[in-house]
Amino acid sequence: MTGTKPPRPNPLQWIWYAYGGRLPERYREWVLHDITCRTWVLRHVSRTLVQISPGLLFLLLPGPLWIRAMSVLGGVILAVWYSMSYMEHTTEYRLYKHGYPLGAGKATRDEAKAEQRAAKASRYDEIYRSAPEN
Repeated sequence: MTGTKPPRPNPLQWIWYAYGGRLPERYREWVLHDITCRTWVLRHVSRTLVQISPGLLFLLLPGPLWIRAMSVLGGVILAVWYSMSYMEHTTEYRLYKHGYPLGAGKATRDEAKAEQRAAKASRYDEIYRSAPEN
């Protein structure tokens, strides 16, 4: 990615994007950044929470508050669980809808961490792969 920041969508466009909508072409680079930056997992969780936020309206239904609250809590836990389970597939499809090939998100994240992984592998080799003594 280049050093300049790609243009960000406005709040209404972001909500559309959070619900799975496709943004205009000028936000293509921002979508790649959104899916591959250091905080991509937190961004995915925030999109998930926006998607399930209308479920809070169940708190307005009649009945005991504890039953309504536990129902909403159970729904939130289940929704976040499934969202996290399919996080990589969902983000790859989001990139695909914006014109990137499947696997572009994982490849970009792996490329960004290649140097860090190489350093960890080197430290591991130094500690555990020492030459046998004669």
